[in-house]
Amino acid sequence: MKTLHILTTDFLEYLEVERGRSARTIRNYDFYLRRFAVWAKNPPASKITRDLVHRYRLYLNRLAEGRDGVTIKKSTQNYHLIALRSFLKYLARHDIASLPPEQIELAKQGKRTVEFLEAEELSRLLLMPEKHSSGMISLRDRAMLELLFSAGLRVSELTGLKIEQVNLKRDEFTVRGKGDKPRLCFLSDSARAALKAYLDKRRDTSLFLFVSHDRAKGVRKDAGPLTPRSVERMVERYATAAGITKKITPHTLRHTFATDLLLSGADIRSVQSMLGHESITTTQVYTHITNKQMKEVHKRYHGKQR
Repeated sequence: MKTLHILTTDFLEYLEVERGRSARTIRNYDFYLRRFAVWAKNPPASKITRDLVHRYRLYLNRLAEGRDGVTIKKSTQNYHLIALRSFLKYLARHDIASLPPEQIELAKQGKRTVEFLEAEELSRLLLMPEKHSSGMISLRDRAMLELLFSAGLRVSELTGLKIEQVNLKRDEFTVRGKGDKPRLCFLSDSARAALKAYLDKRRDTSLFLFVSHDRAKGVRKDAGPLTPRSVERMVERYATAAGITKKITPHTLRHTFATDLLLSGADIRSVQSMLGHESITTTQVYTHITNKQMKEVHKRYHGKQR
């Protein structure tokens, strides 16, 4: 009889080969499921019961991580449970006796909110590469910031782009997002201008749109793409230089992209498509920020009795 560790390996291979999940998704599922297997002492699938899962949830709820000893967030606990539920669905599909997946309920958590940049903050951020960098690095970083805002890209989508994918004449290009699903993205005038200025100065033969530039030696001819972590550090550095006190990441620019569209009157279904969200529920997280009707009602009726 296969133990949990062996079945987890089978499941991860299934996700990779048959479901085409990304390497990052597989790494995350691997971490969550191995944690469960170690905690449960590697039992066979038939020993996964409601009581075992209940005790595991108590363990997660009391688990403190990091130097500050803060317990893990409800959302992170739910990621563990989502991975376990997907694993149990896989077992059921392959006629391996275990706990029915529908018996795992997710923890209730507060409604999600998003952080985005106000117009003035965005303007300040976009100017930072020119003020705090020079040469190719300045041109590259401005182009990356403009593209993140113009297309609402995830950082992994940005770093995976190749030069041939981006058509500067048509102001559009296609990326493959979560689940390897293609999505059409568009270039603003400022994003196109920033990209053209950067690419016109490139003298290497790398296929990737954004590469590392050595301040002294330039770029290797066959340079690979920037890593997502490099882009995250770049955005954090410029946000600090711009005097923005919020925690700003590349994903904040994706949130700003969506908020900007909705505030300007775009319909939520179009924004859903441009973000590549499978469910409209995911996109609706922005609506509480952009509900003009409520603001108009407040302005029209509030305080009239004073």
